[in-house]
Amino acid sequence: MNQEKLKKTIERFEIASFTVSKKIGAEIKEQIQDVITSDQHLILRYIHKFGPCISTELSEIFNVQKSAITAIINRLVEKGYIKRSRDDHDRRVIYLSTTEEGEKIYKYTEQKVNKIVGAYLSNFDDEEIHSFLNTYEKLMYLVNK
Repeated sequence: MNQEKLKKTIERFEIASFTVSKKIGAEIKEQIQDVITSDQHLILRYIHKFGPCISTELSEIFNVQKSAITAIINRLVEKGYIKRSRDDHDRRVIYLSTTEEGEKIYKYTEQKVNKIVGAYLSNFDDEEIHSFLNTYEKLMYLVNK
């Protein structure tokens, strides 16, 4: 790809990525902010999907300082959405897992997210969605490599 075409492609990508992320992120935030922040939702979602984890894992996955993760975890613990449990073999290791109330909040927020994202995806046929996700997941793989 020549430099001019590459420049235009990158510009299109940046505009589309920024616009979609900001717009959908704002819609999700508006729908769940009465219960949980967007950052708290992402952490709760990760713990729900991947099971008990440690704060260092969250810090690495979300690419943020451990202190930022600790602040979010503290708020989620205060709300009763996650709990801390010490490892039986190494008391220094603390696992984070969802509580029953956390599972309820997760389901509530996921319904809101699914409604928002689903409304956009309903404008595409199955092949378009499949093609888009394959390409986007390929980009994700390259970014994570």
